[in-house]
Amino acid sequence: MSTSSKPKASGRPGFKLSRIRIIAIVLLVLGAFIFLQAGGIDGDLVTTLTFETTSAGESPSVGNINVPTSSYLRLIGLLFVATGILNLAELRALRWRRASLGLMIVCGVLFIPTVIIAAAAGNETNMTTIVAESLRLATPLAIGAMAGIWCERAGVVNIAIEGMMLFAACFGFTTLFYLRNTGLALETAQLLAVIVAVLSGGLIALLHGWLSITFRTDQIVSGTVINILAVGVTSFVRREYLLSTEAGAAKLGNISIPVLSDLPVIGEAIFTNQPIFFMMFVILAFTHVVMFYTRWGLRTRAVGEHPHAADTLGINVNRTRWTNVWISGMVAGLAGAWFSLEATGSFNDGMTRGAGFIALAAMIFGKWTPIGAFGAALLFGFSDSLGIRLQMVGVGFPVQFLQMVPYAVTLVVLAGFIGRASPPKAVGQPYVKE
Repeated sequence: MSTSSKPKASGRPGFKLSRIRIIAIVLLVLGAFIFLQAGGIDGDLVTTLTFETTSAGESPSVGNINVPTSSYLRLIGLLFVATGILNLAELRALRWRRASLGLMIVCGVLFIPTVIIAAAAGNETNMTTIVAESLRLATPLAIGAMAGIWCERAGVVNIAIEGMMLFAACFGFTTLFYLRNTGLALETAQLLAVIVAVLSGGLIALLHGWLSITFRTDQIVSGTVINILAVGVTSFVRREYLLSTEAGAAKLGNISIPVLSDLPVIGEAIFTNQPIFFMMFVILAFTHVVMFYTRWGLRTRAVGEHPHAADTLGINVNRTRWTNVWISGMVAGLAGAWFSLEATGSFNDGMTRGAGFIALAAMIFGKWTPIGAFGAALLFGFSDSLGIRLQMVGVGFPVQFLQMVPYAVTLVVLAGFIGRASPPKAVGQPYVKE
């Protein structure tokens, strides 16, 4: 009688490199790096975080915070390492799982002030300015993400947001440039320029809809063609019509929100700002309300998830998609107007610098929801602000590497930190009525 020589199955599961464990490894490496870097900092060095208004000569409305740099970084390094070890083990007891998840959230919250303190070691940095700059730089990303939501919730992939932004930035500025010499008031000329920018984005969106909805062209190819077309056309317009004239025009002026602009610390930094900055919040609220609290939003989501079922209920699928693509283009056009009419008062080749693609990343990070996308845009806006701040404090890295910060953050977030992102089921699929 022979006995089987097969090894007995161990009841313990093998080690799997799950998403939690990948984040845990990142925390371990990051924590060790922070702890070792803290060893090279003078123990008496103090970083001062100030909370001031932006007006010169005004005293801080809130007291400063003095942080012992070396001690703080050592403590944060140990916290990151401990959190990484706890999550790497993936303990099964409920209380340990809750503790490890809570520590991971704490590490995520503390990461931003840690980077600021490390970058400004021994110096003084104004936190109010950083917050205001992050919001300002997040403006085109958040608006662009809203454009993506309008389009993709209806089932149409829109990687052409970058091209729509670039077209809008170019034609909006060109309109302002030629209108300002016609005797029109500057504010009227600027308003007309913004309208032209918005309509330019909508017109390019109609081209995208014509290719992807009517002719059922691959939507990725259609968007790529528009992005390439935008680079060529806007470069031609700048070379032929703008280089022979003066370099720039006036930027959109500031608007002060009554009462809110008088608040201490944040009043002047946030509530005294430019028009497109405030429009970001209007579009955010409008998109959220329409998508989740109106009949049109319900139809849009139905078309993006189950177009055949929506058709059987009497919803015109392609007309709904056409409308949403057009709205998406106009929203993207407003984001493009931010670059040339609000941020710089000029137009340069490729000035959007990939903002349309980062906006799409924010949309994915936010799971195709307006609030989530806005939070992701703030993260990317902060990373852009951080790159500028690191250049100002003279961190010993090449400028080119510091300019890569927002794009690196985009890759890291999409690759390892958002988990499984499920788009609308019918996105990218042309609809043919049976």
